[in-house]
Amino acid sequence: MNPIERTIRKVDSAQRRNTPTAFVFGVVRKYGDDNGGVLVANMAFSAFVSLFPLLLILVTVLGLVAAVNPAFRHDALNAVGNQIPFIGAQLKSGDLHQLQRSSVIGLIVGMVGLVWGATGLAQAGLFTMEQVWNLPGPARPGFVQRLERAMEFLALLGVGVVATTLLAGLNTYGKNAPALVVVAEIAAGLVNIGMYVGAFRLLTPKGVPTRKLLPGAVIGGIAWTLLQVLGTYLVHHFLHSDSVYGVFGTVLALLAWINLAVQITVYSAEVNVVLARRLWPRSIVQPPLTEADRASLELQALQNQRREEERVQVSFDDRGRGTGASAGTLRTPGEVPALARADIPLQRGGPGAAG
Repeated sequence: MNPIERTIRKVDSAQRRNTPTAFVFGVVRKYGDDNGGVLVANMAFSAFVSLFPLLLILVTVLGLVAAVNPAFRHDALNAVGNQIPFIGAQLKSGDLHQLQRSSVIGLIVGMVGLVWGATGLAQAGLFTMEQVWNLPGPARPGFVQRLERAMEFLALLGVGVVATTLLAGLNTYGKNAPALVVVAEIAAGLVNIGMYVGAFRLLTPKGVPTRKLLPGAVIGGIAWTLLQVLGTYLVHHFLHSDSVYGVFGTVLALLAWINLAVQITVYSAEVNVVLARRLWPRSIVQPPLTEADRASLELQALQNQRREEERVQVSFDDRGRGTGASAGTLRTPGEVPALARADIPLQRGGPGAAG
C-alpha cells in the first residue's frame, strides 16, 4: 500500500467513525450515485423556461388591476423582485409596463407558456425524485398521475406568489422598524420551508411518509432564503444593468442562481433519502464495502427494472465464507417501494459498521 492510499484510508476510517462527517459524505456520495449533476441540469433548464412565462402573467395581471389598486401591484412586484433578485430590479422599476398595452394577448401567451413550462418543470421534478428514491419502472406514476401532479405543482407556485406578496407588505412597513424586517425574513424562511414541504410531497412517491420529507424541506427552505438574501446583496453591490457588461452579468448570474437553487433542492431531497434509508457511513475507497455501500449499489441496480415481467436480483460475494447477507439486503425491485414506507432502517449495523 503506497503512502497516498494509506493516508486516504486513514481519513476514510476517521470519517466513517464520526457520525456527522459520515452522514455528510453519505449525502455527497448518494448525489453522485444518482448522477445529480444531470438531474440538476434538467431541472434548471425547465425552471428557466418556466420563469419568464410566470413573470409575463404576473405583470399582465397586475397591469389589469393597477387601476383599481396600484399599491397592490407595487407590493407584488417587490415580492417577486425579492424572490428573483437578478431580474427584480427591472420588475420594481416598471420596465415591463409595455405588456399592459396588450394585456389579453400577453395573458393568453403567458398562460400557455406557463402551463407548458410548469408541466415540464414538474415532470423534471418527478423524474428527479424517482431517481433519488431509486424507484423501479413499475412503481413510477403513469402519464395521468404525472399530469395531475403537474397541475397541483402549478397551483403551489400560485400560492407561493400570494404568500410572498403578503410578506412584501410587511417588509414595506418595516423600513423604519428593523424588528419588522427580522420578523419578515423569519416569516419568509417559514414560507419557503412550507413550499419545500409542499413541493416534496407532490413530487415524491406517495409511499414515502410526509414526516420523512421534513428534514430536507427545512434545510432547503433555510438555504433558499439565504440564497435570496445573497442574491439581493450581489445585485445591490456588484451588478448594474445600465451597461452591456451589466446585462451579460445579470443573465449569467441568473443562470448561476437558478442552478444553485436547483442544487439546493436536489441535495435536500438526498438528505431525506439518506436519513430514511440510513445510507451512511460510505467508504471513500473500496474494498471493503460498508453495508451502506452495498445498499446503495443494490438500489441502483434494482431501479433499472422497466417491466413487471422483468426480474432483477443483486448479490455480493465480498463477504467472508459463512457470512450471510444483512437483514436489510434487498433482493428484488418490489422491495424498493416497500422500503420507502418502512419504519426500520435499511442498514442494520451501527454508524461505524464496515463490510
